[in-house]
Amino acid sequence: MSSVYRYFRNIGMGFWTILIGMKITMKHLFTPAVTIQYPDARMPIPERGRNRLYVNMDDCIGCNQCAMACPVDCISIETAKSLPTEDLGMTSTGQKKRLWVTKFDIDFAKCCYCGLCVPPCPTECIYMTDVYEFSEYDRSNLNYSFITLSPDEVVTKVEQAKAAEREAAARKAAAAAAAAAQKAAQTAQNPPSAPVQTATKPAPATQAAPVTQPVSSPETTEKKEVEKTGSSEGKPQVDKQDEGKPGNV
Repeated sequence: MSSVYRYFRNIGMGFWTILIGMKITMKHLFTPAVTIQYPDARMPIPERGRNRLYVNMDDCIGCNQCAMACPVDCISIETAKSLPTEDLGMTSTGQKKRLWVTKFDIDFAKCCYCGLCVPPCPTECIYMTDVYEFSEYDRSNLNYSFITLSPDEVVTKVEQAKAAEREAAARKAAAAAAAAAQKAAQTAQNPPSAPVQTATKPAPATQAAPVTQPVSSPETTEKKEVEKTGSSEGKPQVDKQDEGKPGNV
């Protein structure tokens, strides 16, 4: 094979491979385009798609169940007890709210979108949304805060809760001191008497055998009664040996 033949053969093989590679391109060259004009048009998201979380704070009771279920600890929750005079309302599921949620942050830079925080929520206030476009240049901007209280309200609620705890502790200590004083006064008025010690007899080493009395015959018993009374109902004593002899009545 001459070098000239190999030269032109390689050129032909090159054109043939180009035509094979352009086969798909030529096929779609004359068909209508199906390209979605993003971001003006978007692909529909599946109903069970797991994307950015959302928290409805009107239904949140601050139970911390979602934070405990999170495998990467990206949820941070802080609460403060409400005062007895405050009414926080009810959730959509009919549960009474008793805690002020002073912090509810989710760090989406650490979130793995596993969805494990959604099922434990008793009021279903946290759930996955279809929002997937929330990229940021700064990582700190991915830390979302969902609380509805202002910073001043958060400080006020925390201080009120601490003051209520201090008052409750003071009342408990005063009640304990009063109970101790009352008990001491009762003890002073009625001093406990010394316990009376009773002497205990030592148990015998051996148990004595029971004493058996001889069984007396009827004649011996009647003789003893006659000797004691001297006579038996006014009748003369008759010798037992003379009984049955003639002339003895």
